[in-house]
Amino acid sequence: MSAPLSPVPEWTHKDLVSIEALSPAEITGILDTAAAFKQVGTREIKKVPALRGKTLVNFFVEASTRTRTSFELAAYRLSADVVNISASGSSLAKGETLKDTAKNLEALHADMIVLRHSSAGASQFLAERLQASVINAGDGAHEHPTQALLDTFTIREKLGRVAGLNVVIVGDILFSRVARSNIHALLKLGAKVTLAGPSTLVPRAFESLGVTVTHDLDAAIGDADVINLLRIQHERQRKEYFPSLGEYTALFGLTKARAQRLKPEALIMHPGPINRGVEIDSDIADSDRSVILDQVTNGLAVRMAVLYLCAGARKPL
Repeated sequence: MSAPLSPVPEWTHKDLVSIEALSPAEITGILDTAAAFKQVGTREIKKVPALRGKTLVNFFVEASTRTRTSFELAAYRLSADVVNISASGSSLAKGETLKDTAKNLEALHADMIVLRHSSAGASQFLAERLQASVINAGDGAHEHPTQALLDTFTIREKLGRVAGLNVVIVGDILFSRVARSNIHALLKLGAKVTLAGPSTLVPRAFESLGVTVTHDLDAAIGDADVINLLRIQHERQRKEYFPSLGEYTALFGLTKARAQRLKPEALIMHPGPINRGVEIDSDIADSDRSVILDQVTNGLAVRMAVLYLCAGARKPL
């Protein structure tokens, strides 16, 4: 690797629970470490022994494909042992508490637990009660730290910087943990953030975070350096927040006509899974301007960096 395999000086945490709790230097440290790890993927042998002898438990109480697979591959690339657990296959289905399940995993010498949970604060709850490292893979509508880090990494990689860029995040902000983590990361690194979507899903209350809120996407995209399109979070909504998907697409979808208003160098992003023809036209999603698959690739490097840094900061048992 081009960079030394040692924790960045700014990193002193055993856990990664939220972006809001990190400093700009800590975020930058993760991104720099990820840049070094990304080179591992270009080798013929795509593994390093950084976490040899460590055990990671992927504990996904909510369903996931990209995030769980990405963490699993990241751990394998670092030579760690990996165990995957879902809620249906755990003692949670028998009534055991989250704390007791996690304590039992720790008693089996799990060094790191990657947790996805439907309740906001679940990762923080465990981090305060375990000596093992806890990495938040999404907690309700609260945060999704590694998604924001991989998004920020992709922006920095493609455009050379984050500071001063105009980033427009479009869609279901109200229920999106991805949006919240992205807002914190982008603002800490000096970007300007605009949120766009229906007033029911992008309330003015978000302006208190230091972002601009608009309900007119066409007025916002002309100056955008990055447009990040979010999926409608139907699974977290208890009622409809707009009349129809057709109307949503007409007003806030990245159609071919709307995409022509973007600057030629503007990045088109999406955290996935994509609802083709709803938040983004299928041809636009597959175009050269889209960095959606780059985000997936970069997610592996970012999660390698997070696992490595958190494991390196663990307190001795």
